[in-house]
Amino acid sequence: MSNIGIIIGREYMTRVKKKSFIILTILMPFLMVGIVAAPILLGSIKSDEKTEIAVIDSTGKYAPLFVEAQKADSTRADGYTFTVTGAPLNSFNTDESNVGAVVCITDDLLKNPQAVKIYSRSEVQNDLLRYVDDLLGKKVREDKVAAYGLPELEKIISDVEADFSVQTVKWGKDGKETFSSNEVAMMLGMLTALLIYMFVLSYGAMVMQGVMEEKTNRIVEVIVGSVRPFELMMGKIVGIMLVGITQMLVWLTMILSLSAILGISTAPSMPESELTAEAIAAAQQQPAVELLAALSGLPVTEIIIMFFLFFFGGYLLYSSFYAAIGAAVNSQEDSSQFMMPMVVVMVFSIYAAMGSIENTDGPLAFWASMFPLSSPIVMMVRLPFGVPLWQELLSLVILYATVFLFVWIAGRIYRVGILLYGKKPSLKEMIKWMRYK
Repeated sequence: MSNIGIIIGREYMTRVKKKSFIILTILMPFLMVGIVAAPILLGSIKSDEKTEIAVIDSTGKYAPLFVEAQKADSTRADGYTFTVTGAPLNSFNTDESNVGAVVCITDDLLKNPQAVKIYSRSEVQNDLLRYVDDLLGKKVREDKVAAYGLPELEKIISDVEADFSVQTVKWGKDGKETFSSNEVAMMLGMLTALLIYMFVLSYGAMVMQGVMEEKTNRIVEVIVGSVRPFELMMGKIVGIMLVGITQMLVWLTMILSLSAILGISTAPSMPESELTAEAIAAAQQQPAVELLAALSGLPVTEIIIMFFLFFFGGYLLYSSFYAAIGAAVNSQEDSSQFMMPMVVVMVFSIYAAMGSIENTDGPLAFWASMFPLSSPIVMMVRLPFGVPLWQELLSLVILYATVFLFVWIAGRIYRVGILLYGKKPSLKEMIKWMRYK
């Protein structure tokens, strides 16, 4: 065990002192926050240029709506200027025309809903299409209501179309009611599942790459003179795991700090007249209050404990396999045929998690959370929705029993393959290595 500790320390310190590790660890949070913040910041920049939109209305009924609506609410038509004209349509279909698009209405939309078209020399922008559709749609609706001649029909329709929301409430063991949110549970489950998936896939491959480098450079021949191959394998696996945990903790800290500095929030947009300090504070606090209320109804402590147990089990399971592959092959090309089955299983696991999130008690969710190669990912999706304790324990027992088996198999392959060079081993030969004493 003392040798494994020394190898873990060496593996950890060697990797965290690399310039590539330091640069990637520092720059990645800026990149991740930038990917989210840049579209928000750039999208808030308004252009001073306005595109002229010509309105041709042969009925004379709808053209005034564009002018009146633009005066009443210029923000919705931001970037466009609507001009009513009686010029022929083909006069705008020239390169000399300054008109960006033409809204052409040829008939009463109440009688002929297809009588409106937008002409443009390029693809029509979505915001312009939505604006015209909303404006004319509202007018057509008003005309239809008025055509019935029934008093207060508009009020009746508004009452019928009134939105309602279904709230979910969870009963505790003591009968206490707590607020719950299906969306928050789904988000938490997928987030923890993706963390395990990304960590295992990335750092498991790093284990294989590290073993292959030492084998190719013949450094391992010197090392195995002092330690057993199994100790070397486990030291490398645990050392790289600690490197990954360190990197992710630094990323999490920096991302949260940068997000707070940039003031990224989920507060809904409001008109400037309503942007008082109290309104802004209330808008910013509301999502946080709802999130905390939803999280308080979830078994957060249980999820955290299970996350670490499944996280360590899943990483040890796959990284031991990657270590065995790295010891057996001599180049990156040779590893492809052995890695493909495990990659397929990993991809199946994440798709099974996405398929199980709509029915966490279904057959797919249950069996995939018991199958050791997919249980670290799929079980995390189920936990926020509540899983019987016996299922959690059974899944962990199966997982760690498989981990011990994989580590034993990987150790047998590792001790032989790490000192073999030149020939690409076959699966049959690797099975023979397991039988060597």
